[in-house]
Amino acid sequence: MFRPKLPTMPQPTGLVTPPAVIEPITITPGTLTPPPAPAAPTPSRPVVQLTPGTALALVGGGTAAALVVGAVLVSMLLAVAVTGASVAVCALVLRSLIASDAKRR
Repeated sequence: MFRPKLPTMPQPTGLVTPPAVIEPITITPGTLTPPPAPAAPTPSRPVVQLTPGTALALVGGGTAAALVVGAVLVSMLLAVAVTGASVAVCALVLRSLIASDAKRR
C-alpha cells in the first residue's frame, strides 16, 4: 500500500526504423605541414584618445548627469514628505470630527 507504483515504459507504436549500419573506414596518413607563423594581432576597435577638450566634456557631462539624478531623487523625496504630511493632517481632522461627534451624543 505504501510502496510507490512505477509506471511501465510504453512500447513504440507505428513505423520503427532499424538502426543505421556504420561501415568502417580506413585512415591514410598525410603529410604534416607546419602551422603558419602567428601574425601580429590587429586591434578590433579603434583606440580612444582623450584630448583636454574631450576630458572636459566628459567631466561636464558626468556632472550634469549627477545633478539631474540628484534633482530627481530630491523631488521624489519631497513628494513623499508632502504626501505623508497631508495624510497626517487628514488623520488629525478625521480624529477631531469623530471626537466632536462622540461628545455630542
